[in-house]
Amino acid sequence: MDYGMLLLGVVVLVVVVALGSSATDRRLTRVDRRLARVERKLDAIADRLGVAVVEPELAEVTALLRQGKKIQAIKAYRESTGAGLAEARDAVERLV
Repeated sequence: MDYGMLLLGVVVLVVVVALGSSATDRRLTRVDRRLARVERKLDAIADRLGVAVVEPELAEVTALLRQGKKIQAIKAYRESTGAGLAEARDAVERLV
């Protein structure tokens, strides 16, 4: 087998994989933005109606915040709630 053809096949495969993951990343980013907008709207509706949104019991998170360990608090929030990084960061910011 010709090594040039093999190299060409590998290059084509890498390009196809890179393009596919790039498109997926763009779609996920778009979905994340839409989800953030929906969450902001729901927060505004809850505020307008006077509905208190209770955060889950997060004793470990608040203890870490009191110790000044914000990054560990975000990690603990993610582990206990299954939230994504941005959502956990925002939630921990609200607790500060």
